[in-house]
Amino acid sequence: MLGRLTRTVVKVLVASLIVGTILEHFGLTPDELMRAAGLSTARLEELARAGLAWALPNLLLGALVIVPVWFVLYLFRPPGESRD
Repeated sequence: MLGRLTRTVVKVLVASLIVGTILEHFGLTPDELMRAAGLSTARLEELARAGLAWALPNLLLGALVIVPVWFVLYLFRPPGESRD
């Protein structure tokens, strides 16, 4: 699973580098794209903070249930059983 995730991250990074190079060739900057979308850096920061303020408590609440359940299932798994 980690191999697939690594390959996906590398693909996204390479694609982002290619698209960024093409956009730079045409003289487009991140500020211009954000302005065209109706965003400012302050508004984008505000949206990111609001998203984090919503997601973090929900993530912690879910982890309070999921982590102990996973641990109990891990403890009672038959010996020698492999997921791969």
